[in-house]
Amino acid sequence: MDEKKGSAATRAKNKYNAANYDRLYPYVPKGRKAVYEEAATKAGVSLNDYIIKALDEKVERDKKEREG
Repeated sequence: MDEKKGSAATRAKNKYNAANYDRLYPYVPKGRKAVYEEAATKAGVSLNDYIIKALDEKVERDKKEREG
């Protein structure tokens, strides 16, 4: 018999996330996570949103530097 784990809602969320998001697994030196979490909290956003914004800003800066 096929046993499913988790509630139907959890399975639905996992299915949605798998179809709509890519996962990153950044590793940071011990102690840096707390620094990043504090900065995100002070900015009023989640750590995930803070990281995404930082990456997007870096990509845009690099793009402008390459273009001239």
